[in-house]
Formats: sequence, structure tokens, C-alpha cells
Amino acid sequence: MKERLNQLPFDPGNKKSLQYNDGAGCAENGGEASHKHQRTAVLPDTVQNLESPPMDLGISDPAAWATAMNNLGMAPVGITGEPILPDFDPTLGMMTGIPPINPMMPGLGIVPPPIPPDMPVAKEIIHCKSCTLFPPNPNLPPPTTRERPPGCKTIFVGGLPENGTEETIVEIFEQCGEIVALRKSKKHFCHIRFTEEYMVDKAIYLSGYRIRLGSSTDKKDTGRLHVDFAQARDDLYEWECKQRMLAREERHRRRVAEQRFHPPSPPPVVHYSDHECSIIAEKLKDDSKFSEAAQTLLTWIERGEVNRRSANNFYSMIQSVNSHIRRLTNEKAAHEKDMEEAKEKFKFALSGILAQCKCEPAAKAAKSAAMGI
Repeated sequence: MKERLNQLPFDPGNKKSLQYNDGAGCAENGGEASHKHQRTAVLPDTVQNLESPPMDLGISDPAAWATAMNNLGMAPVGITGEPILPDFDPTLGMMTGIPPINPMMPGLGIVPPPIPPDMPVAKEIIHCKSCTLFPPNPNLPPPTTRERPPGCKTIFVGGLPENGTEETIVEIFEQCGEIVALRKSKKHFCHIRFTEEYMVDKAIYLSGYRIRLGSSTDKKDTGRLHVDFAQARDDLYEWECKQRMLAREERHRRRVAEQRFHPPSPPPVVHYSDHECSIIAEKLKDDSKFSEAAQTLLTWIERGEVNRRSANNFYSMIQSVNSHIRRLTNEKAAHEKDMEEAKEKFKFALSGILAQCKCEPAAKAAKSAAMGI
């Protein structure tokens, strides 16, 4: 039981257990040995008293049953599914220092709930080949950063050790992503440019870490990293190019959407000539090409192609159109007359069928009466 009480906590944001140093390690990390936490020794009698037999909660006690269900993170309902206590206080019976079991916990095979943004996240120690990074105090406010420039892929790293080299910097920040360029200054800071924007967010996570080269405690081998966004002309140029490309794609999508709802353009009409006039005159006599030829003739008249020289040709074409329309009108009248005659024949045949259906029950009754006699 004592070993379980002394277990280290688990960071839900990482898959590794948090690593803590002893008092000497804390003193090396910043002289915080005086503030290290002390654990209260638990006596064996107290340990034995903590192990109490399981309670037998019967369904006859609604308050105890509701308290147990609340500690499990579930609504206190009965067998029928209705609440046992309508005015039940969710904070009733909460055990001190132990949160209620949530069905979304990893132990139940479901994804854990997200961590609240205001909750401090304890970072872990990062071990590299040539240096070690010690996390900052989780209770302190996060390091301040400047406003993020658009398309930022470059970071500023300050607080480097005096004896730090470019190889050490690359070893630390290559874990965040592929490095395109690194410019180191003699004043213990540098600029690093990555290939993608999301890699900058990973690098900002390292801001506030204390760096120590090897196992040396010399002041020249230690420092506190300060990672911040940096504004670079290359990043701004690439971001502007990307925005222009997205704007072109958006204009293309809008143009395609607008063209989808536009009515189709009419086919082009050839200009008037004696050769085209003879072709249209022949098409006016063909029933399958009459509509196309009539549209061309109408377009020529609207354009003003009619003059003294072409008046005879237009008159003959108009006469052809008139005779064709008169013939279609006569055929329509004949078809309508045939339709009326067919309707009259259908009504007469239907009335005869209905009369036979009405007389059939009477005939059956007379036949049955005759057979009975």
C-alpha cells in the first residue's frame, strides 16, 4: 500500500511517465532544493486502517446507491431507468482527494477526455547525446511570445550556453522537424527555419527549458532557452504566393459554378450569301431541318440582310415557311378531328360494357330461379 501511495503521477499528454530528480538534481536545475516537496511518512497502523472491507450498498438505501453511482461518474438511476433522487446533489458523498471514476478513462478502453486549457501541464526531462533539457516549473506562467507572423516557419532561440555549438542546436531542434537553415550569432542566440509551419509550434514547446551540456555545472555550459516567433522575408514571400494561389483557385471555382447555371449560348449563325441562301431554301423544304432553317432566316431578317437585290430570295423563303406552317396547321386540325372521333367511339364502347355489367346480375338471378323451378 505504501508503494502505491508513493507512485509518481502520469502525464496524460505524454505516453511516458514523468521523471523527477532527487534533491541534488533539483539543486543543479536552478537551486530549488529548498522548495522540493516532502512526503509525509505513513505509519504501518495507518496503512492498515486505510484498507477497509468493501461496503455493502443495497438498493434499499437510495442515498448510498446514488453516492456510489456518482463516484463512478454515472447518473444515479434505478432499475427502471428513472432517477432515484430527483434533487440529488452531484457533490454529495465525493471522497476527498479522489476524483470520481469517469467512464471515458483509458482503463475502460475509451478515449480520455481532453485536458482543460487552464490546467498546468508538467513537462518531462529531455535527454540528448550532448546535453540535457530540464523542464520549467509547471506552476509558473508560460513564456511570453510575440504575435505570430503570417506563414511563420522561422524561430528565434535565445539563452543558449556560451559553449553551445551548432551541432548541439541541431540535435535539440531536429526533433521538431526538418531544418532548412540555421544562423547562429556570437551573442548566444540563433535563428532556425523549418520546412513546415506546424514544426514551429513544436519548437515553441521547448521555450523555458534549462539546458545543460553534458554533466558540467559550469555557467558557460548552462542556459535557459527562450524560443519565439521570428519574422523572415522568405516566410512572408512564400505565404503571399500561397495566398495568391488560393485566391486563383477560389476564382476558378466561382467561375465554374457560375458557368454551370448560365444558359447555353445559341449556335452561331452564318452570314447571308447567295450560296447560304440556296442551302437554307432547301432545308426549309425538309421537315427534320425546318426549325433550324427558320431560325437562320429570322436572324438574317433581324440583322437587316434584306435589300433590293436579295428581296426576291427572302420572299421565296418566306413563302416556303408560310406554306409549311399552313400544311402543319391543316395536319393538326385533321389529327384533332381524328382524336375527337376516337373519343366518341371509346365512350360508346365503354357505355355498352357498363350496361352489360349492370344487366349480368339480373340475368344470373333469372337463370337461377328458372333452374329452381
